[in-house]
Amino acid sequence: MPDSDTTVTLGGYVKADAIWSSRSASADNPGVITLGDQQVSPTSIPIGPNAGQHKTDQVTMHARQTRLSLGTSTPTEYGKFSTFIEGDFFGDSPTATESSTSSTTFRIRHAYGTLGNFSAGQYWTNFFSEQAYPETLDFGGATGEIFIRQGQMRWTQKFTGGDWSVSAENPESVLAAPGVGTTFRSGSDHAPDLTGRVKFGAGRGTYTIGVLARNIHIDTASAVGTLPAPVSRNKWGGALSITGVTPIGRDDLRFNVNAGNAIGRYQVGGIFPDGYLDATGQLHLATQASGYVAYRHFWSQKWRSTVEVSAANSNPPAGTFSCTNNQNPAATCITKSDRSQHLNLIWSPVPAVNIGGELIHVSRTVVGGDHGGLNRVQFSAQYNF
Repeated sequence: MPDSDTTVTLGGYVKADAIWSSRSASADNPGVITLGDQQVSPTSIPIGPNAGQHKTDQVTMHARQTRLSLGTSTPTEYGKFSTFIEGDFFGDSPTATESSTSSTTFRIRHAYGTLGNFSAGQYWTNFFSEQAYPETLDFGGATGEIFIRQGQMRWTQKFTGGDWSVSAENPESVLAAPGVGTTFRSGSDHAPDLTGRVKFGAGRGTYTIGVLARNIHIDTASAVGTLPAPVSRNKWGGALSITGVTPIGRDDLRFNVNAGNAIGRYQVGGIFPDGYLDATGQLHLATQASGYVAYRHFWSQKWRSTVEVSAANSNPPAGTFSCTNNQNPAATCITKSDRSQHLNLIWSPVPAVNIGGELIHVSRTVVGGDHGGLNRVQFSAQYNF
C-alpha cells in the first residue's frame, strides 16, 4: 500500500467440477443441493446391497469450491503482523436448490491474525500438517486424513531446522448411544482441546509429529432421550498424528498415520463419534486409527498425477450402539471403517490453470457389518488468481 509498510494480497480461484457417480449419495429430496454428490462425504455413502439402486449414474456439476482470500502483512518491532481471511461457497443453505440458480452460501474457512509467535482465530488444527494433504480434484480428499478448521490460540517457536507449536482449540463432543437414531452433540464442553506439534526437516523432506488431548464430555440425560442419566460425564482421551512429505526427484511421497482414542470428529467428515454411551450411562472411548499414502508424479512440466490410498477404522465398545437403518444414505448408522482411492491426471497449460480428471472409489462399513461403496469420475477446471 502506498506510504505504508503493509502489503495487501487478494487471492483465490474459480473451480468448476463435473462429477459422475455410480450411485447417488444424496437424500431422497429432489432438487435440493446435497454435499454427498458434490464431494466425497464418507457418512453419505449408501449402505446395503440395494441402497441407492433407484438413483444410479448420478451427474452433478457445480462451482462451490470457488474461493476468495484477503491477507495483510506488516513488519513490526515484535515480528511480522499479519491477517488472513478466506472463504468458499460450501456453506449450508437450506433453501438452495438446483432448480434455477443453484445458489449457495459463502462461508469462512480461515480468519486469523498473527503477531510474532502468537496467532489467534480460525485455522487448520495444529494437530495436523495441512502441507501433507494429497493433491486430489475431489474436495473431500482422502478418507484417512485429519481434516478440521476451528477457533484456536497458538504459539509457534522456530528452531534450527523446524519449529514447535502448541495450541488451545475449540472443544466439541459428538456422541453415540443405543436407542438414539444418530450421533448427537453434548452441548457441554468444559476444557479446550489441547495440541502440540513439532515440524522438522530431514534430508529434503518435511515431517511433523502432533499430539492431541481432549476432554470428551456429556451434560444431561435429556441429550440422549430415554437413557438413564450419565454415570460418567467426561473422560480425557488423546491421539498421535505423524505426517511427511518426501521429495523423490521432482516427484513426492506424502503420508499420514493417526492413532488414539479421541480422534473422533477430527477424522475427515466427522465419521467417528468422540465418545460412546452405553445403556447404563457409562461413557466409553474407542480405539481409532487412520492414514493415507499418496505419490505424486510429474510426467512433464505441464502434466502430473497423484495416486492415493487411505483407510480409517474404529472399534466401538460392545453394547454402545447398533445400526438401526440400512437405507440410503445410512445416516443413522455409526461408521466402523472406510476406504478411499484416488487416481488423477492434471494438465497445467499455464501455471495458474489446472485442468484434469480423476477416478475415485470409496467404501464404508458400519457397526453391524453392513457395507456400501460407490465409484466416481470427476473432471475439474481451476483458474487461480
